[in-house]
Amino acid sequence: MSLLNPVLQPPGVKAYLSQGERFIRWDDETTIASPVILRVDPKGYYLYWTYQSKEMEFLDITSIRDTRFGKFAKMPKSQKLRDVFNMDFPDNNFLLKTLTVVSGPDMVDLTFHNFVSYKENVGKDWAEDVLALAKHPLMANASRSTFLDKSLVKLKMQLNPEGKIPVKNFFQMFPADRKRVEAALSACHLPKGKNDAINPEDFPESVYKSFLMSLCPRPEIDEIFTSYHAKAKPYMTKEHLAKFINQKQRDSRLNSLLFPLARPDQVQGLIDKPAVPRGHGMVTLWARKQRAGPGQAAAAPRHDAAAQPLLHQLLPQHLPDSRPVLRPFLCRDVPPGAAGGLPLRGAGLLEGEAP
Repeated sequence: MSLLNPVLQPPGVKAYLSQGERFIRWDDETTIASPVILRVDPKGYYLYWTYQSKEMEFLDITSIRDTRFGKFAKMPKSQKLRDVFNMDFPDNNFLLKTLTVVSGPDMVDLTFHNFVSYKENVGKDWAEDVLALAKHPLMANASRSTFLDKSLVKLKMQLNPEGKIPVKNFFQMFPADRKRVEAALSACHLPKGKNDAINPEDFPESVYKSFLMSLCPRPEIDEIFTSYHAKAKPYMTKEHLAKFINQKQRDSRLNSLLFPLARPDQVQGLIDKPAVPRGHGMVTLWARKQRAGPGQAAAAPRHDAAAQPLLHQLLPQHLPDSRPVLRPFLCRDVPPGAAGGLPLRGAGLLEGEAP
């Protein structure tokens, strides 16, 4: 992060971490040593290992507390495991191959994942680079869209032997209400049976966003159209937007002389200068959350509306700092013939403090 560009950049995953390396994973409690392939997904969300049976185990990068190699790594106490690794031989180079990943919800309840590489000094590079990912500021302070993206990455990595996504994984990923999950899958024209499977090509990011919108509906969004547009069209004109700002958003206790109503030219300015560049299409709940990531929001001064995400930009700048308000999230897909209109399809409301 440079002084000229104060926005934090996402962590980069080195190529060898994504390609994977052969290790032997051992456990003192079970005295089992199993060959695995250790990898990090290209986005740096998970450290995972694959057994010879194609079974996979995942470890969230954010749960990693420490990585150790060499003499600082865990050593097998079971004689069976010591014999497997020939640790009692005097010329043994076991310490040059060790890697221990420490994970847990806090610094007390810890789990040790122990690996031994087939080559020397491999564990050192893995320990340093995996810990660098775990300690990156954006990993521990990620935006909501990042956590949604992590769910998609995990769903696409947990495939059955036929290379498809089992539907039961959706029920495990979103366990709150199974009927809602089934309804969301049906809305996206996807199979919903417990024993069914989905082809990964049929579940791109766009379908995943539609699935989330069906799974977590926002009925208050439609209220904007019914209340501020008589025909409930998928856009709002300048006049309707002005009515929305002055009546819905505005605090009724504000003095009209000290804090005048939004003028038509101010409303037009909101339409012409959104935080989302032109040509990006409809700004859904997913997109606006992506635009409001922690690194981007922290980079701009608090009162610089032009540099703030879209949710900050739609408030009149004269609102007092201490008054909680409702912010609208607007889109750019104006239908042909609707000059001066601002669409609100897929928009939402979020309560927060005024900028």
